[in-house]
Amino acid sequence: MYKTLTVLLILFISSSAMKGQMTFRVMSYNVENLFDTQDNPLTDDDEFLPVGARHWSDKRYYHKLQQIAKVIIAAGEWETPALVGLCEIENDTVVTHLLRKTPLRNQPYRYCISNSSDRRGINVALLYRRDKFRYISHRSVPVKHRKGNTRSARDVLHVTGQVATGDTLDVMVCHFPSKYGGEKESEMRRMDAARTVRELCDSLGVVRTNPLIILMGDFNEPPESHCMQLIAEGNLHNLFAGMKGSHKYQGEWSQLDQLFVYRKMLSDLSRMRVVSGSVANFSPPFLFVEDKTWRGKRPHRSYYGYKYRAGYSDHLPIKADFLLSLP
Repeated sequence: MYKTLTVLLILFISSSAMKGQMTFRVMSYNVENLFDTQDNPLTDDDEFLPVGARHWSDKRYYHKLQQIAKVIIAAGEWETPALVGLCEIENDTVVTHLLRKTPLRNQPYRYCISNSSDRRGINVALLYRRDKFRYISHRSVPVKHRKGNTRSARDVLHVTGQVATGDTLDVMVCHFPSKYGGEKESEMRRMDAARTVRELCDSLGVVRTNPLIILMGDFNEPPESHCMQLIAEGNLHNLFAGMKGSHKYQGEWSQLDQLFVYRKMLSDLSRMRVVSGSVANFSPPFLFVEDKTWRGKRPHRSYYGYKYRAGYSDHLPIKADFLLSLP
């Protein structure tokens, strides 16, 4: 009898301690070339057409959608993430199909997407659960280029909404320029993107009464790079500094996918704060295959070279949990 009462008392205390709190999971995922099968005459998407080099068919396209939905649902564990940042999204069509033609249709998701001038038509998007994030506005923010750097870059998606605490949350999804053409030669474009998001976040820190900022995506640079340090020198903290890696290239893992938060969100006094120990690369066994070239494991991709493998992506998703202290 005494043991039973003790257990009930512990459960009551635990339940009372959790009242007025809500977990808010955020996920970021470069889904690698999520194209539809229709030709866009304004972009270079020929590679991902039925008559293209990869023979991108409706069957392969819808299988890819199911694979991405599977990852999002698995990453949520008990419930799907409140926010999901997606990189390498072609257009509204693929996001609409992802939310309507997969098991995600049973989830309360809506989305926003950027409107970039990328040569291949690549954009970023944000999925948000309407029951956890009340949409206010969004905009597609062009990267500010320095003099002499005229090559276009993918826009930054800036979404503003309200969380359950009543506070405004600003979310930015990024996909920085790749190292195509050489790491040093392309570094200037990534530095331009880093300055753009740094200025944007600094300005929000001034105009918001209680700034809550999340910056996430594929930065094509590791946390220790000059670009990432430039962002972290401001009011943002990189939660993925020191992580093993979300992308493997020629046998080496790099943490290209990262998530930054406004520094005050690390404090226990913040109404939206990072949950200790929740920051991780999402790496269930089904996302890997044997790496026969470089040994070990590698992400299970849709294509390996031009050979179709029916996988997921060349990146691993990342995730982090936040605790909301409700009024």
